[in-house]
Amino acid sequence: MKKYVLGGIVLSAMLALTTFAARADDTIRFGIAAEPYPPFTSKDASGKWVGFEVDLMDALCAELKAKCSIVEVAWDGIIPALQANKFDVIWSSMSITAKRKETIDFTDRYYQTPAVIIGPKAVSYNIDFNNPDSLKGKIIGAQTSTIHAQFVQKYFGSAATVKVYDTQDNVNADLVAGRIDVEMADSIALADFLKTDQGKEFEVKATAPKDPILGEGVGGGILKTNTELKEKLNKAIAAVRANGTYDAIAKKYFDFNVYGS
Repeated sequence: MKKYVLGGIVLSAMLALTTFAARADDTIRFGIAAEPYPPFTSKDASGKWVGFEVDLMDALCAELKAKCSIVEVAWDGIIPALQANKFDVIWSSMSITAKRKETIDFTDRYYQTPAVIIGPKAVSYNIDFNNPDSLKGKIIGAQTSTIHAQFVQKYFGSAATVKVYDTQDNVNADLVAGRIDVEMADSIALADFLKTDQGKEFEVKATAPKDPILGEGVGGGILKTNTELKEKLNKAIAAVRANGTYDAIAKKYFDFNVYGS
């Protein structure tokens, strides 16, 4: 019995030291997908992260009087990286969905925008979300591990080919090259692409209807056990929404209510 008690005491002490070490640096680490996703996250010419989510992160950290840092990670491994404690919160336009809630928790939402399908202006499409054959034989592009890839698979996968890519930039590049017929992504991210020289020959063909796959808006992904950080971030999100900071940031990037109704 004494052996097990002593072992328990040693284990408890080790856990206490580990917890202390983990809390010695109170920096909140924000995990951001390494690939650019303007206007939400991207790097400027100097290599500094900029964008709506970066500005909002800075505002939340100022509200919390907390030190914050950015950790870059590949999008398709971002949840495992959170679970491996590589950072504290996913801050990379991750939609809050029931499926993801089985694995992780989320802060309150901090923006909500629709998803759209885009394609060449020169090609006419009559996209019907109730009829998979409306895209029969076509190739639809989407970024891997996203709600958009799941959505097009559900609605058109029986009649069309769904092709997934590691980054949104690569989806856009294959659309321009004609290797896919249409693509689906967030409307704001694609609006940014449509303004470029590469995107000027494309347009929105359809806006996706509401569906549980598309979630409840975008929030910060947090471990289910990290309730303290979730509460802090929720209070900070509410505070910057109430004091006008959120709106001031949003107006730098959008000419509409990006928070959603």
